[in-house]
Amino acid sequence: MCISDCAVRKWVRTFKGEDPRETIQRDRKRSGRPLSASVTAHREKVDCMIRANRRVKQKEIANAVGIPKERVHHIVTTVLGYRKVSARWVPRQLTVEMKAQRKDMCTQQQLSTVFILA
Repeated sequence: MCISDCAVRKWVRTFKGEDPRETIQRDRKRSGRPLSASVTAHREKVDCMIRANRRVKQKEIANAVGIPKERVHHIVTTVLGYRKVSARWVPRQLTVEMKAQRKDMCTQQQLSTVFILA
């Protein structure tokens, strides 16, 4: 079964806007809830809650802020860049202090292994 040429031509005219009666298919304002869960205010609230309690659950954040759990997950993982490690939210990027601390720990471990082997 295939579509007739006449139907295809009608669709082309409709979507190009040549027939003023049929230009209803263009995007219009739609009723419904706007996407407001990723607003800066919500991001700040979520970030403050995580900084206050690193073991806070996404469901608790969603209830406190008043947005869906899926949006909380998006804000926490994608926007703020946190991930779960041992039931805690941890930032994905290391700060300068964290990098310096890691470097110090690695050099201390290397020195202790050198003394043990010698």
